[in-house]
Amino acid sequence: MSATTGESRFRVTGMDCAACGNKVETAIRRLPGVEGVTVSVTSGAVKVRHGEGFDATAVTRQVRNLGYGAEAANGTATAPVAAPTGRHDHGDRDHAGHTHDDPAESGLLWWRTKKARLTAACGAALLTAYVLGHLSPALERPAFLAALAVGLVPVAWRAVTAARFGTPFSIETLMSIAAIGAVFIGAEEEAATVVLLFLVGEMLEGLAASRARASIQGLSSLVPKTALLERDGETTKVPAESLAVGATILVRPGDRIPADGAVVEGSGEVDEAPVTGESVPKRKAVGDLVFAGTVNAGSVLRVRVTAAAADNTIARVVRLVEEAQESKSPTERFIDRFSKVYTPAVLAVGFLVALVPPLAFGADWSEWIYKGLAILLIGCPCALVISTPAAIAAGLSAGARRGLLMKGGVVLETLGKITAVAFDKTGTLTAGRPVVTDVVAVGRPARDVLSLAAALEKGSNHPLALAILDRAKTEKAPVPPAFDSNAVPGEGVEGKVGGEPVFLGSPQAAGRHAPLGDEQSAAIAALNAEGKTVSVVLAREEVAGYIAMRDEARPDAREALAAMKADGIRAVMLTGDNQTTAEAVATGLGIEARAELLPQNKQRIVRELQAEGLIVAKVGDGINDAPALAAADVGIAMGGGTDVALETADAAVLHGRVRDVPDMIALSKATMGNIRANIAIALGLKAVFLVTTVLGITGLWPAILADTGATVLVTANAMRLLAWRPR
Repeated sequence: MSATTGESRFRVTGMDCAACGNKVETAIRRLPGVEGVTVSVTSGAVKVRHGEGFDATAVTRQVRNLGYGAEAANGTATAPVAAPTGRHDHGDRDHAGHTHDDPAESGLLWWRTKKARLTAACGAALLTAYVLGHLSPALERPAFLAALAVGLVPVAWRAVTAARFGTPFSIETLMSIAAIGAVFIGAEEEAATVVLLFLVGEMLEGLAASRARASIQGLSSLVPKTALLERDGETTKVPAESLAVGATILVRPGDRIPADGAVVEGSGEVDEAPVTGESVPKRKAVGDLVFAGTVNAGSVLRVRVTAAAADNTIARVVRLVEEAQESKSPTERFIDRFSKVYTPAVLAVGFLVALVPPLAFGADWSEWIYKGLAILLIGCPCALVISTPAAIAAGLSAGARRGLLMKGGVVLETLGKITAVAFDKTGTLTAGRPVVTDVVAVGRPARDVLSLAAALEKGSNHPLALAILDRAKTEKAPVPPAFDSNAVPGEGVEGKVGGEPVFLGSPQAAGRHAPLGDEQSAAIAALNAEGKTVSVVLAREEVAGYIAMRDEARPDAREALAAMKADGIRAVMLTGDNQTTAEAVATGLGIEARAELLPQNKQRIVRELQAEGLIVAKVGDGINDAPALAAADVGIAMGGGTDVALETADAAVLHGRVRDVPDMIALSKATMGNIRANIAIALGLKAVFLVTTVLGITGLWPAILADTGATVLVTANAMRLLAWRPR
């Protein structure tokens, strides 16, 4: 094999089931220079790894030969190949009853597609045959043969084409043999009806597939097409996709935000429900991040763009989900392998049923050929093959619409088996920034203590300073100007506020300026024991009061951990923080804590949990979490985390909610339950009708209904996952 030199992506339209994807994959693999092919039926994407001698136009030509629309992912479409001489008019677009749509048709309403038109034509021809047969019995047989030809010729042509390009045992093959065989035993009326029912089933399957595809692509439509760009004091309407990083845009009340960015002026409520599923609008102020596609529900906002259109949150979500759908789960891979044996086995069983009883026992040929043909229809693997990928695709889409990203079916399947979750503390279980928890008055009122501290910290970007300033803003405490402010290395900050000297620093540093009483020292020690950092405020060398701060747990953390405990999932907190702070946070959350850990220690503990027989998920947001994320069975990055964490992780919760972790596990379990139900429907219906067919209770019509009905039921059941809601 030649060294891989590149990778190309293509858009393919008209693939409605896993069998379609398998045909495309098999056909492309036969081309020179192709070293690997990955097909995502749901997103309509094909990824080709190739070496020397590869020709991209050969890929699109090969796919068009199969009857699908194809174009390079950069949007450069290739012309359809010419139909072979004598090819039926439907031949360039029908695939075993799949009337595949070309790229130009992808946006049409379902009843205007070629697939729907072929089904309607077949139905009209069959109805005409019934009328003619009633009016003139002599015309009945040729009328039904003509009606059969309308639907069967495209199907049979695709059977031949699929065989030419490497897939001889296709559903087209089974359908063609069954229909043609029925004609030879005088059952052309049933054959025509069976083909019509097949086409109806395929049309419904295509409708369901397009709904699944639209579910995730619909996210892209949330981003408005235009934006109000502010430049040189003027506001101009420009295409949203043209916005550059650093540009300032104006977002009016009621408008959708056209780009990811940070608020630089204004404040108000932003409705994030379209992107995050969060029903309560969030208040945004200067410095807060906003997402493209969310709705400004408050006042005018000025936003500085932080990501180009191709890299905004929604674009990344769509891209990640499309890539994830290319990754097959273990169950899906098993079903694929099984179906490759199953179809030829069904063909063999059908022939045996048709031949053995007449040859060995002198049974009636017509009766047993009829039963053999019915078995071919029952044996169509569509429902079985679509059972897993349809559910996986719907599960990935449902999660993505709520900010739960999983990089493939393997991850989605593994999440449901998780028995232990290791959480980072800072930025994961906690918000990642300190907040003021206590303002204790000693020599001055609490409001004055906060004002003096805020005056000294004004203009600082230190996390503790920002916490004090945020609290002063919340309390509406005045922040007077400070003069001669300067940092005292290792101690704190000092300056003059209102003409009096003020100092803000640690208790140890403050004690060197003014002695702390025993009662004050004990109170400060108690706050430290709770994992809080204490800063003392001195005014005129006397203790005015002190302020306690701590990185508080996220509001939903306790509830989320309790939900996991109720499900029998063990939770442990891994942190590099000191033992006192870790224990304080862990006690409040009711979680086991391991503290003062280096990155390699976190990785070691994950491996120790795995050695105990646990299936471990690791949740983190920083570079120091990357080794443990990689070692875990599933690594989950928290929203707002570093790019290193997001790249290393197998999944991500985009919106920083701890409850998203048990929700992600619940989605996995719901998806796997759906898959099990789908497989039971697919195999159960076939088993029932196999027995009734051999016993002579049912014939061709129920046989195709068993296949088409099972396919529609399985697809519809999978689509229910699109409406999944977190508990």
